[in-house]
Amino acid sequence: MASTSKWKRVRKLFNDIHLWLGIGAGLILFVVCLTGTVYTFHTEIDEWINGEKYHVKAASNTKPIPVEQLAEKIKQQVEGQIVSVSISTDRDAYKFSVVKEGERRGSNYLVNQYTGEILGDTKSNTSAFFMVMFRLHRWLMLDTSIGRPIVGWSTVIFIFLIITGLVIWIPQKVKSWKQGLKIKWSANWKRVNHDLHNALGIYTAIFLLIMALTGLQWSFDWYRTGLQRVLGVTEPERGRERPESKPEAKQELNTLIQKLSVAELMAIADKELPYKGTYRVELPSNKKSAINLNKYHSGFFASPASDIVSINIYTGKVQSKEIFSEKSFNEKIARSIKALHVGDVFGVFSKIIYFISCLIATSLPVTGTMIWINKLKKKAKRKEKK
Repeated sequence: MASTSKWKRVRKLFNDIHLWLGIGAGLILFVVCLTGTVYTFHTEIDEWINGEKYHVKAASNTKPIPVEQLAEKIKQQVEGQIVSVSISTDRDAYKFSVVKEGERRGSNYLVNQYTGEILGDTKSNTSAFFMVMFRLHRWLMLDTSIGRPIVGWSTVIFIFLIITGLVIWIPQKVKSWKQGLKIKWSANWKRVNHDLHNALGIYTAIFLLIMALTGLQWSFDWYRTGLQRVLGVTEPERGRERPESKPEAKQELNTLIQKLSVAELMAIADKELPYKGTYRVELPSNKKSAINLNKYHSGFFASPASDIVSINIYTGKVQSKEIFSEKSFNEKIARSIKALHVGDVFGVFSKIIYFISCLIATSLPVTGTMIWINKLKKKAKRKEKK
């Protein structure tokens, strides 16, 4: 009996923490989760709505124009330095990244690889809408110095809500577990609302916890630094780091002046990475003797992580190779933080799971508030009876 009474006190404490934290951060978490839900499939929706720019048509026997010739055509129409090109195995337009002087990220131009026509850039009304969703999600459209910590501390609260919710849910008797995972649709709306909050929260808890724990790195520098130390990685591991190119002997460069074409370099990379995928290729410059080719897997379950091959542009010699699957577990996690947060760690498959989980997370502040209001009404009725 004593243990039962103690457990009830513990649950009451966690219930109070869960209630007041939820009330305090509910509105912000609703906005963050709603915008996260909308943003999940932003790439797919943008490419579908603006399909005329992203997808090209050509006869099956038509060959693409060499990348070098396409780059020359772009230079005649667009200012800036072309730094890379993305080439899909499907009949999608080539994506050229162009950086103008003074720009940090540059712009992406979509080019018909069969005609050389610039179909437009990746900016559109759709992308502008999703950028608003992104800014709301990250800093509530406020100044970043204000919005980021607000979202960050709300996310910390969200983590406590998930943990306290799990403790509150744990039933006293094992036989009650099954009941706690069901939604009794035949009951009154209050019971259905209660079941929706509890059961759906339990089903999505692990995914929401992953989203919250990974999302904090964009709100707090100290958290990002701490996460790197825990994972045992350095700063470059946060992104898709690129191997340093080893300088070739000057004699070799003098005797082989002709650079290999992008098509030839991709053919070499295909021997090292023999699978269907999308390439992101650095375009050769006079300053480098080697370039990196990033290759991404294609398909419904495809991971966003890339394998990287560094190839000498004069000799075709593979200077270094990085295979994601061969990395240690902590390095894989470090390079997958963004993928773990947005849900594309297993391609479209995991994004669907994240979309549903995030949609449920959006409903939790609503159903939780309704539970609280119903409890207040119950207390008020009891006082009236007395």
